[in-house]
Amino acid sequence: MWLLAAWVLLSAAGAGSAQLIFRVTDFVGKSDCNKTVILPCYVTNLKENDVSVMFVTWKKQGKGFFSFDGARQEFFRDQAFQSANLVSQADLPKGDASLMLDSAEADFGNYSCEVTESNREGETTVELKNLSVFSCGKESTPTPKEKCGSWFLLVESVVIIALLILAIILCLAQLRVTAFKYDIVPQKKMSFIVAGVVVTIAAVVGTVLFVQDGYIVQKQAGLGLIVGPAVILVPLQYFIFGIVFDNLPQATFALIGLQILGYIIAMVGFALCVSACPPLHGSVVIAGLAIMAIANLLSLAYVFVMGSRMKDHPRPGKPVEEPLNDAKGVMLE
Repeated sequence: MWLLAAWVLLSAAGAGSAQLIFRVTDFVGKSDCNKTVILPCYVTNLKENDVSVMFVTWKKQGKGFFSFDGARQEFFRDQAFQSANLVSQADLPKGDASLMLDSAEADFGNYSCEVTESNREGETTVELKNLSVFSCGKESTPTPKEKCGSWFLLVESVVIIALLILAIILCLAQLRVTAFKYDIVPQKKMSFIVAGVVVTIAAVVGTVLFVQDGYIVQKQAGLGLIVGPAVILVPLQYFIFGIVFDNLPQATFALIGLQILGYIIAMVGFALCVSACPPLHGSVVIAGLAIMAIANLLSLAYVFVMGSRMKDHPRPGKPVEEPLNDAKGVMLE
């Protein structure tokens, strides 16, 4: 009897020694910011630490798509996973059989890693999840404190688009007030129309591109079309003041300067954001556009108030000129 018990214990011990043990990772997150994805696979009880006696297989939903034969130094890759490769072949004898994939090839689901060392083997599974809010810009499992959205957070995207639209509306409102109160020569009127159409079209196209999902070139171009053409609002503001006033008051230069400052801040924010995912300086873009919108609001109020005061009076510089013209007419008669 005791011989049978000893045989059972030895068999159990032998079976245990033949089983490879893995460091467990429940899931890995992937977002639009990821260019590559790393699927972790770490064996903790290798004995021989020799790549020539190791064999690694990765499966997706139970179907093998990648393998590495250490004895022959040969790789196998499925047609749909041509980017698949070991993170570090040199670290494989140390137990690191993690796999790297291009983000485009890494579909969401369960992946299993099977490692064999001589006559010992084992398998572990990791899930690749689509996390809409998670740590992007990193190639490891996210932590609760490292969170961001799909490049820009939804609220940031909405605020950026809303501020640009507000700035354009306020500028067009100034044009409306100016055209109603003062005569504008056809050439200037056409220039204003063209400038308004250009900045509006750029804003619409930029918005369409910017609202797309992902950290992609189209979304970056959309942000550029939102921020870049906004510079047209600066000279447009100057010409509006030029129609209302013959000699620009200091207040108008202050308002134009405020708008230029806002544009510079927005462009700096754009430069900082376009190459980063997540855009850590999205607030800089928002601040710049907000300053431009405030400058346009103050300019509209200034034009409206000053225009109302001068409704029944000539513009500054005209009171002297017009009486002189009248005197000339009397003398000619």
